[in-house]
Amino acid sequence: MDSIFKALADPTRRLLLDRLREKNGQSLRELCDRLDMARQSATQHLGILEQANLVTVVRRGRERLHYLNPAPIHEIEERWISGFDKPRLQAISAIKNKAEEYAMTNEPTPVPTYVYVTYIRASAEQVWQALTDADLTARYWGHANISDWQPGSAWEHQRVDGSGVVDVVGQVLKAEPPTRLVITFDDAPDPEAPREPSVVTFLVEPHQDIVRLTVTHENLANLAMLNGISNGWPAVLANLKSLLETGDVLPQAPWEMHNAHA
Repeated sequence: MDSIFKALADPTRRLLLDRLREKNGQSLRELCDRLDMARQSATQHLGILEQANLVTVVRRGRERLHYLNPAPIHEIEERWISGFDKPRLQAISAIKNKAEEYAMTNEPTPVPTYVYVTYIRASAEQVWQALTDADLTARYWGHANISDWQPGSAWEHQRVDGSGVVDVVGQVLKAEPPTRLVITFDDAPDPEAPREPSVVTFLVEPHQDIVRLTVTHENLANLAMLNGISNGWPAVLANLKSLLETGDVLPQAPWEMHNAHA
């Protein structure tokens, strides 16, 4: 926690986070232009934010795009807020956000890309297997992810209650084991009103005995979907991390915590 609070203590770094909150996925040049800041100063501040895991960098070709990582803030929220007066704070925040939306614009609000980073004591091969093995996904997700995981193949997110119901469908866009998996993610397929599916990228970066897993969820349909995955991905990935590090999932389903504290 020390590095997180140290990073947040500086007003310039808080301003950088605010700019990324307004528009996630910016290059260093974009951030410098918007803040009228020298590249060297911005690089130093971003480095401190990266060390605190508040900002993560995703490479796109030659570009390095900077994204907010909600994991550390989520940990602070769980430690100091969720057990106290969260329902009242959520209500106040919702009123404030809605008022600001009406005050600023009547135009549709663009939905930002969601990025989540976690570190797992496991090999890249073990993480890849956990992402693609139907039996393992059934254990930590409560759904079996079924596919042959070849580019162009379909995949299904199937319930494990015996009903055979499929809640999410998609297509494998890229599969580069054990480091990169890109899939489309359609949680509301409607043949009569089709929409462009969102896209999920799993990036597995090994370092000695641990792995850095970055999940990027792009092209989200609306803010309701963003709110849903903002609660869902941390819970699913916490369960995955527990399974790989301890051999078992968490004793209670982590996604039920959000409902319990709502």
